Amino acid sequence: MKAKKGTEEVLPEDHPRYLSLKIRHNITKGFEDKVVAKAGLIAHGRGEAFDYIIGECTNPPAKEAISAAAAALLLAKHPVISVNGNVAALLPEDLVKLSKVAKAPLEVNLFYHSKERVTAIKKYLTQAGAQEILGLKLKEQVSIPELSSMRRHVDPKGIYSADVVLVPLEDGDRTQALKKLGKKVIAIDLNPLSRTAQWADITIVDNVVRCLPLLIQEVERLRGKDSELKEILKSFSNKKNLGEMIEVMGNYLRNLAEKGIYIPEAAAIFAEMQEDN
Repeated sequence: MKAKKGTEEVLPEDHPRYLSLKIRHNITKGFEDKVVAKAGLIAHGRGEAFDYIIGECTNPPAKEAISAAAAALLLAKHPVISVNGNVAALLPEDLVKLSKVAKAPLEVNLFYHSKERVTAIKKYLTQAGAQEILGLKLKEQVSIPELSSMRRHVDPKGIYSADVVLVPLEDGDRTQALKKLGKKVIAIDLNPLSRTAQWADITIVDNVVRCLPLLIQEVERLRGKDSELKEILKSFSNKKNLGEMIEVMGNYLRNLAEKGIYIPEAAAIFAEMQEDN
């Protein structure tokens, strides 16, 4: 099969790692467009390594966490979606759609902050259909106490006044600071051992590329079901869920070690096993 023309002409669709290559392409293009920081390239590679050992699929504990996240967003009085360079490069359209269905504004919040990057991210989100984006003007922002990085600067109409904050991708220091302010934090993090995952109220251990579309679907499915939303949150334990995800990783690696299966094949088999359970 011939490679696609245009910006992805170097990516043959019959390559066994086509989807992974496509995601890497979006990240590197985001770097070229000043959306992704140089350190974001390293962070993506680390995340991809963890994705290998969850079988490159959305496992049952992650699906449970997605339901809890949807419930928290729908029950919140003022939910906000924090946006960094990597997630803006990978899923601008999904960010905008989630913002609309969850009625949660998008706010740009960056560790490696620069006016150039903020402008580039704004362009990505605007082209994806975003009409209102918070966190664009540094002089209008306020500071989160006990946080020294540039992530301390947040919009007073956004993260600063939010009761629930969705943090897609690792952000340990700010997650801790937000928790100290009494906010509920939803994290999407492929590393269940990170500070982000451990400190968050709800951690979805999954690839953000798989997770956001599922989260959008779950928000749409659960809208208006208030009694069910409350029950979902009441029964959810982040500590238990993280433990189950670590067990998933162990089972996957044991299965791989015992059968000696090449990773893409093992991932497909493991995904089927998880669905059967």
